[in-house]
Amino acid sequence: MSALVTVVAFLVALAVLIVVHEFGHYLAARLAGVKVLRFSVGFGKPLRIWRLGPDRTEWVVGLVPLGGYVKMLDEGEGPVPPREHHRAFNRQNVWKRIAIVSAGPLANFLLAIVLYWTLFLQGVPEAKPVIGVPDPGSVAATAGLRRGDTILKINGEAVASWQDLRWRMLQLAVDRQQARLEVLDSEQRIDWRTLEMARFAADGFEGDPLARMGLRLYRPDVDPVIGKIMPASVAERFGLQPGDRIDEIDGRRVRTWDELVASVRAHPGVSLGLRLTRGDRQIDIVLVPEVVEQNGERIGRIGASPRIDPQAMRGLVTTVRYGPVDAFTLAVARTWDTAGFSLKMLGKMLVGEVSWKNLSGPVTIADYAGHSARLGPAAYVAFIALISISLGVLNLLPIPLLDGGHLMYYVVEILKGSPVSERVMELGQRLGLSLLLFLMAFAFYNDINRLVSG
Repeated sequence: MSALVTVVAFLVALAVLIVVHEFGHYLAARLAGVKVLRFSVGFGKPLRIWRLGPDRTEWVVGLVPLGGYVKMLDEGEGPVPPREHHRAFNRQNVWKRIAIVSAGPLANFLLAIVLYWTLFLQGVPEAKPVIGVPDPGSVAATAGLRRGDTILKINGEAVASWQDLRWRMLQLAVDRQQARLEVLDSEQRIDWRTLEMARFAADGFEGDPLARMGLRLYRPDVDPVIGKIMPASVAERFGLQPGDRIDEIDGRRVRTWDELVASVRAHPGVSLGLRLTRGDRQIDIVLVPEVVEQNGERIGRIGASPRIDPQAMRGLVTTVRYGPVDAFTLAVARTWDTAGFSLKMLGKMLVGEVSWKNLSGPVTIADYAGHSARLGPAAYVAFIALISISLGVLNLLPIPLLDGGHLMYYVVEILKGSPVSERVMELGQRLGLSLLLFLMAFAFYNDINRLVSG
């Protein structure tokens, strides 16, 4: 069932993003007077074709759903009757062609703005920015943050939720800027902490960057009772079950889930003797935590999560809601900042300041789609907004075959006063195709690595 949710969520998100992107091109072409021959969602063999409108435009669903295209009347694609020369794409002035090509990525950005505006307007329940115990040696621990600290401001900007905290800290980490935190400690005293983000490792963006900084979401003390077992995990292989209460580890009493986690983390690859209560029986189990790398050190993991009482978490949740104007302003700002963040990450990958392991392919994106869909409509809508921005940014990169590559040619045409030669365009297409295939192969490699490493 989980796999089905993931597949459906991924396909729905993909369909929405492709339709919006291509409709941007389609609408701009129609407004510019260009004849549209085909609007395709997907590539390859057509599964279904509808011919609609006075131009009998073909609306197509293709076999391979990883993309789409709008085919316009163009003398470079085939003969055009003289009576329709004025409706051919290649006959339009360069500014109209720029507008048509730019409309696809612009539509993706507009979709993100609308989705964020809707979320900010209706309000979304989010976790309060309260910190759990920082990992020893982490940036947060070095700064003196303690369990129960509430982050009020970061560099003077108010923080309303854990999501605000995450977003602001990621931006500062990419720029390697200092983070000055105003905090309210567990005794209701205002204090300040400084996080030196220059110490944050370049590969720290993989996985959960905040956890690598030592910023973990606060949870009240939780009984050491297992709530969920991860598939193919150590916990599953050694017979642990949801509802098991861990009483002892190697003869030492366990009172909270954090104590259980600390013991497991401290014993990677080392046998641990667990005494647990299952129903009215006591059971002894010996297991060996798997070894995983985190922040440059080896830690143990068994793949189990705690059973949490929702009532205990109620006071740690807040609903962030804004009026129509503020919501729109924030939606535009979030879209702009996210697009800029994506470009910065790409730039830092190119110069080696950020690991290429952060590049994700369709498998990872599908996994995120499934996770967000299971979290609820708000999380899924936010996921679609984020991917829509990423798609817009990707298509604006100056790579031949992408929208940004065409825009690059048009800029050259404006500067030199004539179109780029067919030979240059042919070489550019070959280069662009090679580069895109390389990026896709690398993204798939990262996806496989994530699946293997869990």
